[in-house]
Amino acid sequence: MIRVLVADDEPLITAGIRTVLESAGDIEVVAEAENGRAAVEAALGHRVDVALVDVNMPVLDGLSAIEELRGLVPTLRTLVLTSFGTEPNVVRALRGGAAGFVLKSCTPDELIRAVRAAHGGDAYLSPPVTRLVLDMVTPGEVDRRREAVELLGALTPREAEVLRLLAEGMSNAEIGRGLAMSEASVKTYVSRILTKLNCSNRVQAALLVRDAGHR
Repeated sequence: MIRVLVADDEPLITAGIRTVLESAGDIEVVAEAENGRAAVEAALGHRVDVALVDVNMPVLDGLSAIEELRGLVPTLRTLVLTSFGTEPNVVRALRGGAAGFVLKSCTPDELIRAVRAAHGGDAYLSPPVTRLVLDMVTPGEVDRRREAVELLGALTPREAEVLRLLAEGMSNAEIGRGLAMSEASVKTYVSRILTKLNCSNRVQAALLVRDAGHR
């Protein structure tokens, strides 16, 4: 079972998420929280695999909670829960190690896929959302861009190809089809790329590509 924490200050939304997730059969909501501080405490008090964390919450906002959780529970996978709109701070969460983000307007199937992807060590960003998020990141300062270019320069041509498709929001299976590789081989390449780039997940790698000035 995938053990999930839902942190949102709107009880109706929390109840709806619980209903959707537990209908999947392999997901259990083991804790709920109405603010960021309670979310941190709940994650520490329960064995949680994935945390769905709303951005705007009282006491401690969701972004700060995600950053705190990363330091306290490195194995916990976090997904930002947001209505999206114009939420530039979502980028802060992604850079801080969040496994992606889920729109409150998403379908039940999408929510379940997002949790399963995060639990499996993958990121969840649909291609349209990936483009929107990357567009929200303005090109970095000169030093940050230089560092990104240097890091990407250490990749082999094949690794660079895999990273390019990854940054477009493609899954391992889609990358494999695009490059005539097995999904297992793609997974190995992705793991190697993340290690070389010192990134904790695919989203950070995609943002690094954006920092380097590539699309």
